[in-house]
Amino acid sequence: MSKRKQHSPEFKAKVALEALKGEQTVAELASRFGVHPTMIHSWKRALLEGASGVFERGGAKKPEVDEEHVKELHAKIGELAVANDFLSRKLKPWTGK
Repeated sequence: MSKRKQHSPEFKAKVALEALKGEQTVAELASRFGVHPTMIHSWKRALLEGASGVFERGGAKKPEVDEEHVKELHAKIGELAVANDFLSRKLKPWTGK
């Protein structure tokens, strides 16, 4: 049994746009691009549903921030800063500075 193919977003957009043009049937597009017609229908639907987002004010949506993860990263930065300071003080007697 073969693994599923992972298609790039660019490829999906290209196929969906071809489907929207309507110059070829979905079956013809499926044969041309080597994908199942169901995938073309879902990519076309996703393109139509997401198209309004292109024209929203403020451009792209801001990514969501995981506050818990940010707190963990800040704590790690603090630990590393303390360790770095400690090591630099311990190294001074050997370097003569």
